[in-house]
Amino acid sequence: MEPKQKAALDEFINDLDILNALADKHRQRIIILLGSRLKQGMTVSELTSQLDISQPAVSHHLKILRSVHMVDSTRNGLENNYFLTLDDTLDRLERIVKLIRESNA
Repeated sequence: MEPKQKAALDEFINDLDILNALADKHRQRIIILLGSRLKQGMTVSELTSQLDISQPAVSHHLKILRSVHMVDSTRNGLENNYFLTLDDTLDRLERIVKLIRESNA
């Protein structure tokens, strides 16, 4: 394996947590829903009403997305308001794409 290819593979390995988080269709839908409400975010109740999964399942997926820093939350009374925080994720994905392109040059 060439050094550039090895670097691309290493970046994939370093970012497996993000790639695994993005692999689930429910988490993909949560990201899309939160992206449609960037300014105000959404509560677990609001997300549950838009998805065909239970409230505990939505909370579980949000926990995974929070663990890889794709979403964060703020407290609003008795509920948390979830919103996207994708800057670091996008930077990491862009690094993977850049390394793949460089390995083919």
